[in-house]
Amino acid sequence: MANSKYAYVRSFELPDNILPGTYMIVRLDGHSFHKFSTDHGFTKPNDETALRLMDAAAIQIMQAYPEVTMAFGESDEFSFLLRKSCNLFNRRSSKIASTFASLFAATYTYRWAEFFPNTPLQYPPSFDGRVVAYPSSVEIRDYFSWRQADTHINNLYNTTFWALVLNGNLTTAEAHGKLKGTSSSQKQEILFGQFGINYNALPERFRKGSVLYRQEATASVETPAAGVDNTPGQGSITATSIVPPRRPRREIVVEHCDIIGPAFWSSRPSILGGQPSPE
Repeated sequence: MANSKYAYVRSFELPDNILPGTYMIVRLDGHSFHKFSTDHGFTKPNDETALRLMDAAAIQIMQAYPEVTMAFGESDEFSFLLRKSCNLFNRRSSKIASTFASLFAATYTYRWAEFFPNTPLQYPPSFDGRVVAYPSSVEIRDYFSWRQADTHINNLYNTTFWALVLNGNLTTAEAHGKLKGTSSSQKQEILFGQFGINYNALPERFRKGSVLYRQEATASVETPAAGVDNTPGQGSITATSIVPPRRPRREIVVEHCDIIGPAFWSSRPSILGGQPSPE
């Protein structure tokens, strides 16, 4: 930036760097997505196509920023884990949050027609973002356990609520009143007893959310075998030999699995930087 008599205004910018040597989690939330989902006719209580579009936007974030080792999504939110050594944008909170939110929203909009070819986008979606620092893998595991527990709680409520409205002919106010103060077991009893719905048999995507992480791809690549004429034409002979790639290729995996408890983390130590997870 050029030096001028006006440059003093930069002194009003406050530093917002995240503490070095800590994990960072970027959490994005859809803005007014209850209205957005209604205006675009999303299926209640879960629209699988909309959830897959969220996954696609999250994959774009991970492809753009290799510093992200894991992401978790449910409904209209996604959380991204950045490794301790990450120095993206000099760890400036506002720049990380705004860049992630803008790329996520842009991807969601850009790929909308691919996922919803028969539903015109009425207005652009928006997402807010925040960055939070966590000191150790203990807090990271607890954070993602919290988000997955929230996924289950919200989905159980919404599944029961919409069953009462769509199949039980209750108004939304009546459904909210019927569910007020009910436990998880009582909600499951309503689903099974009144509507024959076994909650535990519903798709894991709805009950557990989406878990994205990187793993090494093991596929080999094909190259022409040495000393073989590979020129197309009459009588030509073609052959290939299998050789390993020069370097391991890491691909982004999307799963809908349990991340509460040690099993997930102990089998994927690279997510936390190779550090052993506490049991």
